[in-house]
Amino acid sequence: MKSNANAKLIVFHPSLHKQASTAPASHRLWLLFFITFFTLVFTLALFNSAIPSSSSSSSSASAASFSSAAASLPAAVADALLHYATTTNDTHMTQAEIASIAAVLRRSPSANFLVFGLTHETLLFRALNFNGRTVFLDESEFLISRLEQQHPGIEAYDVQYTTRVSQASGLIKSTRDQIKTDCRPVQNLLFSECKLALNDLPNYIYEVDWDVILIDGPRGYLPSAPGRMSSIFTAAVLGRSKKGGGGGKTHVFVHDIDREVERICSEEFLCEENLVKTVDSLGHFVVERMERDSFEFCRNRIKPSATSLLGNNKEDD
Repeated sequence: MKSNANAKLIVFHPSLHKQASTAPASHRLWLLFFITFFTLVFTLALFNSAIPSSSSSSSSASAASFSSAAASLPAAVADALLHYATTTNDTHMTQAEIASIAAVLRRSPSANFLVFGLTHETLLFRALNFNGRTVFLDESEFLISRLEQQHPGIEAYDVQYTTRVSQASGLIKSTRDQIKTDCRPVQNLLFSECKLALNDLPNYIYEVDWDVILIDGPRGYLPSAPGRMSSIFTAAVLGRSKKGGGGGKTHVFVHDIDREVERICSEEFLCEENLVKTVDSLGHFVVERMERDSFEFCRNRIKPSATSLLGNNKEDD
């Protein structure tokens, strides 16, 4: 038998077959790993980017809402909020006193509100009546000027008072003597010669039907101060001389009514019969319109002696 010297032996090693069969599986595993990894990264990135976007959208909506609310806030209210948010002074009036005035203004939309005296509550009163007209009167030209510079748009006028607290008894007596002439309860104060009448205010003041009048000025805490005799008398005449607006009634508030002059002048010209209530040091009166031929401020009153009521606080005119 002849041997074949050129014959070749081909041996298939098992490991070669194993490597060939497992390579594709390994590639698939790596491919699956990378796909899973990038999918996870993409998902996390998408999730993280979505959160700020939602928050930003919410913040933008809130900012837009706040901006819209601020834009619709009346200037007088915004001014008052800023003022009281940045001041630490105690209010001149008590909370109950302010609440009493606020309640009347709330029931009188678009009220004509006349205020004697500039106080810590000035901007607050203007804000409480932002739908109406609020006018301030004060004895200090300097304070009026500063107020107008700091708060443009506010309506305020200075008043020249010619009275003194020490003259109160003589002025009340003089007014009683002229009750049917210059000091009658129904008249145009612009032409009045009554010593207690304020006749140098802007002309339109006497034509307005005032719904609410607050008397918190001028100064009245010492004999040489102007006192509030004229402001109380003027408020009483304005209320009784109305043309009929506000149902023919005027709410008149007198602050510091526990002081002698304020109390006596209120009884004399605003009348106890018209007193609604007293809250702390604030008297609340409701004065009704009268006919032109009326010559008595009060219907039910026994007139005491002004001199005796005021004691030693008197002085000749």
